[in-house]
Amino acid sequence: MDVNELDVVILTTPLPDEGLEAGAIGTVVHVFHTPRTAYEVEFVDDEGTTTAMATLTQDQFRPWTPQQTD
Repeated sequence: MDVNELDVVILTTPLPDEGLEAGAIGTVVHVFHTPRTAYEVEFVDDEGTTTAMATLTQDQFRPWTPQQTD
């Protein structure tokens, strides 16, 4: 899976410490390449206020596409 900064993703793993449930939609704001690939993802509310920032691995999310409704 090729993921880049500003890609929109859907969380597939709940992160209760961050207040995030599976299905939350976020935006990749940074890609870390060392020591291993990880992604800083920002989650916002309907007003655009950041509700959480989480560093994720690829097994914790999937890409979002416009035709998806979840």
